[in-house]
Amino acid sequence: MSQDPEPPPVAIRPERPGDEAAIAAVVEAAFGSPAEARLVGAIRASPQFIPELSLVAEIGARIVGHVMISEASLEDGGMLHRIVTLSPLAAAPDVHGRGVGSALVREVIARADERGEPLVVLEGNPRYYGRFGFEHSVPYGIRIDLPPWAPATAAQVLRLRAYDPALRGRVVYPPAFSDVIGD
Repeated sequence: MSQDPEPPPVAIRPERPGDEAAIAAVVEAAFGSPAEARLVGAIRASPQFIPELSLVAEIGARIVGHVMISEASLEDGGMLHRIVTLSPLAAAPDVHGRGVGSALVREVIARADERGEPLVVLEGNPRYYGRFGFEHSVPYGIRIDLPPWAPATAAQVLRLRAYDPALRGRVVYPPAFSDVIGD
């Protein structure tokens, strides 16, 4: 009796020059829209891009997932504090349920923590992101303006080792977000 072979392992690595088209294809397929792929390109071209926090997942030589963390700000009484945001996360539809997204999130969080980032914010499903330690941001004094269709609990924060409870305020996304996604 033959058994199905084990699927090849998922390898996570930083994005490299030449990966752009494959990343765009994965992001567009995952979201069913080109807007998020344009967002990745806009972030990549912006001063808020953090190259070492833009990761791809590969199975064999094929890019099957992507995640990026980029700079944002926390506005508190006219003061701006630099923070980071995780967006977007994408896995090719044919690998859903194989742990690609989870592997990407765990790795990019670990790398952000190693860099000394105090926290990561995102807009996302609390059931999904809660498994990585993300929590509703409001109890920590962090407000994320969400689209009207999103539940309030989609405003998420992950406190890392360098977290400072004095970091409070409203998340201000860089121009790439409003230029591509809109307000």
